Amino acid sequence: QVQLVESGGGLVQAGGSLRLSCAASGRASSSLTITWFRQAPGNEREFVAAISRSGGITYYADSVKGRFTISRDNDKNTVYLQMDSLKPEDTAVYYCAADSLPYRYITGYSYWGQGTQVTVSS
Repeated sequence: QVQLVESGGGLVQAGGSLRLSCAASGRASSSLTITWFRQAPGNEREFVAAISRSGGITYYADSVKGRFTISRDNDKNTVYLQMDSLKPEDTAVYYCAADSLPYRYITGYSYWGQGTQVTVSS
């Protein structure tokens, strides 16, 4: 059983930065495609960024491209989401999700974390 634990959320002013972490246990993270999602109050959950199992391929939502960077350290079983130039509209609960399939084949994620709150004040 894979467990995912997010950390690093908090309150930051617009223009600031935060780095989220998603720590995986129960299986080597190198066997998992890991994706970040977010959900703001009253909104649907939306895709933010994904990274392939090797870390060689990354995917970003248009709304965060150029501001967010996803990376992974498989030795530490951890995936990171560096968020720069944060905007109030980035305020949401951020979740990481994992699956053993390559990103392009995933139709539903097998594992989810509990989420971490990110609040960006104007």
